[in-house]
Amino acid sequence: MATCASSPFDHPRADVILRSADGVEFRVFKLFLSLASPFFETLFDLPQAPDGATDQEMKDGLAVIAMSEDSKTLDSFLRFCYPSTLADDPSLENLTDVLSVFAAARKYSLDLIEKKVCQALANPKVLEREPIRCFAIARNARLTHETITAAKHTLRQPLIPAQFSEIGLITASELLALLTYHKKCGIAVQPLAKDLKWLTDYYGSYNSCLWLFGPYYNGSCSCGRVTDNRFSPWGMQTVTWWATYMQELCELLVDRPSGDTVRTAAERTIQSVRSTGCAACSGSVKVNMTELSDLLALKVDDAVAAIELEMDF
Repeated sequence: MATCASSPFDHPRADVILRSADGVEFRVFKLFLSLASPFFETLFDLPQAPDGATDQEMKDGLAVIAMSEDSKTLDSFLRFCYPSTLADDPSLENLTDVLSVFAAARKYSLDLIEKKVCQALANPKVLEREPIRCFAIARNARLTHETITAAKHTLRQPLIPAQFSEIGLITASELLALLTYHKKCGIAVQPLAKDLKWLTDYYGSYNSCLWLFGPYYNGSCSCGRVTDNRFSPWGMQTVTWWATYMQELCELLVDRPSGDTVRTAAERTIQSVRSTGCAACSGSVKVNMTELSDLLALKVDDAVAAIELEMDF
């Protein structure tokens, strides 16, 4: 037995009923749907057959139109069709909902909804949480900007993604293109760890960043200095924890070549240094490492920006 949808799709003056695939009836106004969609405008403008000369299902004097979408999808895209004074736009932070609503938007030529779905795929909260799923949905829909944006956000995650439900939306070639892009970005950022010119150019001289050199310049520092020269700006050995940060970061950036990786690793280092209670480093490490990691993150993102996602759009 069919059930009635909730407000505002239960209005007693509605002039047509849309019945979802799962048996929920939406009493809606033809005018709102016609203004939102050429499909519905054409449908409702079709000449009506005389009474008794059609097998059109009727209920309470209204035509009942069977829809292939389920009630959740129907509710979402109808809210986009209605004026904002009658129905708020639905939240599209669930990517399963995004996919179904987008399919309906294209099916019924709802251009405005298609734009709203594009905005949902570019939502930073959604991208940060599920970039690979955003990529698959955007690529399947042939959305150029959204596909590229999602690909960039996948750099915050490991090179080989975990299984995800939308993997069937893209081809093996498209997944390979994404993995190749990811690997090229990892290669592109490696020189930043080997050549510290970005650091020496920014600070100008070691006098501007004495905190990097620990006990050599501050006798109260108990952190020690490294004994190798892999991370030695101006050829000078740095405080141990900074060299450790750089070494770990080199490894992380191979798999996650993103400025976000730089900042996240810096935050872990800040917490680690503070826990040691070093008189010289604990109090200043947050300010100093935040400044330095912001600089390096920008350099990493600049290096990645030069790499193109090789995909036919």
